[in-house]
Amino acid sequence: MIKNKIKISVPGFMANGISVGIKKQEQKDLGLIYSTIPAQVAAVFTKNTFKAAPLLINEERVKKGMAQAIITNSGCANAATGKEGYRDALIISDALSKQLKIREELVLLGSTGVIGKRLPVKKIENGIGKLVNGLNETGIEDAETAMMTTDKYPKIAVRRGVVGAKDITICGIAKGAGMIEPNMATLLTYVMTDALIDSRALNTVFHQVINSTFNSISVDGCMSTNDMAIIMANGLAGNNPLEKVQARLQRFRDMLTEVLMELCQAVVRDGEGATKFISIMVKGAKSKSEARSAAYAVANSNLVKTAFFGEDPNWGRVLAALGASGVNMDREKVSLNISDILVFSQNSPADFNHNKLRDAFKKDRIDIEVDLASGDKSYYVYTSDLSYDYVKINAEYST
Repeated sequence: MIKNKIKISVPGFMANGISVGIKKQEQKDLGLIYSTIPAQVAAVFTKNTFKAAPLLINEERVKKGMAQAIITNSGCANAATGKEGYRDALIISDALSKQLKIREELVLLGSTGVIGKRLPVKKIENGIGKLVNGLNETGIEDAETAMMTTDKYPKIAVRRGVVGAKDITICGIAKGAGMIEPNMATLLTYVMTDALIDSRALNTVFHQVINSTFNSISVDGCMSTNDMAIIMANGLAGNNPLEKVQARLQRFRDMLTEVLMELCQAVVRDGEGATKFISIMVKGAKSKSEARSAAYAVANSNLVKTAFFGEDPNWGRVLAALGASGVNMDREKVSLNISDILVFSQNSPADFNHNKLRDAFKKDRIDIEVDLASGDKSYYVYTSDLSYDYVKINAEYST
């Protein structure tokens, strides 16, 4: 999350966010991130069959490995809009490339909002001049604000450190609060760095880190149509180039992991109507995939999530979700801890203090640990509870 209103900048990047009237009450709804030179790019996209128009365009453009600008609107998803929606996105792309005087293939697009509505193309076109003219080195927060929908607060994370004998900066921004589920979630995540890195190494590292961060969260088990994560690396730090086999690439990976972990956990904490941050760790599994399946069975259980919201220490719901995961497990070996309180072991309730468990459910962070005791693989998932406000927000989203 952004802290203390510190103006954040990344060498060689400029940004801005303005209102063009897509959303009501002059809220910022059009944002731009711009690298002063073409940058290496990597991206991860939702696996939803009904990908939004901007993602279909981006998927083709990132294959060339270079990008220079990302324009994002909120208030309209431009998803399920057919050929017209695709053309609308291209109109915006063309207008921005001309304004920035760059090749159109270097422009990437993002949209977020209600599915099934056409983009207000004229409003966006009319605002592009103002958007570009207002680009500045400390405009990252404005760009972040412009892509928020039901988010309660902006999500920005930054790390600086020495990599390849030079100071580098990695900054990420994220939008997301509901429809959060892997592959990707209902979120947009953009990362900017001045590191000089080989395109293949960037692609490999970015996918690895996404899998351990944004693909390890769930708010409501719903996958959206517009979700993606993009990283641009412009190389202006002038560090020794980072390549796949080099040890110094690990330092870059660690910094990137810190940025994306901070962002993905902020997304969970900002889950629509969320009051609890819940960490679920399944260990002792025969394979990582089994640990993952078991963890997500608990994370996506509405009965589990509502129990945590109601601060009802009904640990049996966790066990039931675990048993319904489809993962083979020996009931005599499985143990369940909730916030360091052993509640189940050897196929029977453990001897624990019920008042302490009740108090644990009242805290805003709850840690679940499941030990299958059948192997050495583990998996973490971060999720939130399910509240009255979640229902209200999503019952009225399009109106």
